[in-house]
Amino acid sequence: MLDAALEPLHRLPPLARFSVAMLILFTVPPLCRRVRLPAVVGLLAAGVVVGPYGLGIAPKHGEVAHFFAEIGKLLLMFFAGLEIDLVQFNRTRNRSVGFGLLTFALPLTAGVLVGLAAGYPWVGAVLIGSLLASHTLIGFPIVGKLGRLRNEAVTVTVGATVFTDVAALLVLAVCIPIHAAGFAPDTFAARLLQLAVYVPAVLLGLGWVGRRLFALKPTKEGQFALMLLLVAAAAVAAEAIHLEGIIGAFLAGLAVNTAARGSEAKHELEFIGNHLFIPVFFVTIGFLIDLRAFAATLVDHFWLVAGVVGGLVGSKFLAAEVARRLYGYTRDEGLTMWSLSLPQVAATLAAALVAYNTTNAAGERLIGEPVLNSVIVLLVVTSVLGPVLTERYARRLPPPDVSSEPAHRPAGAVVPVGEHHNLV
Repeated sequence: MLDAALEPLHRLPPLARFSVAMLILFTVPPLCRRVRLPAVVGLLAAGVVVGPYGLGIAPKHGEVAHFFAEIGKLLLMFFAGLEIDLVQFNRTRNRSVGFGLLTFALPLTAGVLVGLAAGYPWVGAVLIGSLLASHTLIGFPIVGKLGRLRNEAVTVTVGATVFTDVAALLVLAVCIPIHAAGFAPDTFAARLLQLAVYVPAVLLGLGWVGRRLFALKPTKEGQFALMLLLVAAAAVAAEAIHLEGIIGAFLAGLAVNTAARGSEAKHELEFIGNHLFIPVFFVTIGFLIDLRAFAATLVDHFWLVAGVVGGLVGSKFLAAEVARRLYGYTRDEGLTMWSLSLPQVAATLAAALVAYNTTNAAGERLIGEPVLNSVIVLLVVTSVLGPVLTERYARRLPPPDVSSEPAHRPAGAVVPVGEHHNLV
């Protein structure tokens, strides 16, 4: 009877479906901000409601929605690379790399152990570990509002984002072809060689091309098209050597980080990406969630969910505590580092979806639906817990010495990841 009642919704014309999508994008992000939840959570929930497992307004195989989601996924990773503050990273490079190594390796190890305990082969277990290893700085605006941006522990944590994001994506780049085609020493060596050529080719070669083209001072429309062209070129080149396009998009963002920093079209691209393509990407992920299967995962795979969430929280805390002792930071500085490195949002979700859609010759997925659902639980828990703890601990940090502080951000510095994105 319920299916019969929902049948008219399944046959809505395209413009009616478009209206529903625009209503979601118009109402969900501001509602989430009012209740202090990341918009990602609300967009996922909206996708579940209107998706094929909910009201059925969205079709199971919508080509337009799929295309928009693909563009959104690439722009999400491009912005992540574009907004990393390389000036800030260089200022505390050694300590940032040290903490980045800790907050990458310990969660990676925890994820591998959880994956092996859940019965995944070593490739799947390593991939699960890589999903826990990066972090998204959604608590950074809170630190800025409290006036603690210049605290060295905060700067080190921001710099560590560069290391964790790049390392996690490189692990993804290695695991996917191994799962899809199997492990063979010569093939694996060839993949590593391709990766060793591709990464510097994008960072150096595409970066050089981007700088030269931006130096020609094209019009705003030209700059807009140029950035999209660079993203597409890096993504296509990645797929040509059997890597995921998101890896190329992220590296393209790093490559043109300096050149595009002052471009007129950067804000326009961020606007259309953050308010159209990227939200559509998150909504389409909601289409994949079957609430009955999701609930069954929480019941039947409780220990997997608990292991993923608990392993992430515990390992990130251990990494921050070790770094605190090594660098002589205070207890509150260590806890602030922990809270800032907790949230797993955009990049984690994008990588998890790529891994879920990767199958081998036998049709087996790299990670199964239980892991994907566990990652969504992780997203919700850490995106709420991280900012709450950041506000609590960052407030206790000593105020900056105004006399020794620069009057403004270093020339050419960009906004760090997560500072102005309303989606995370």
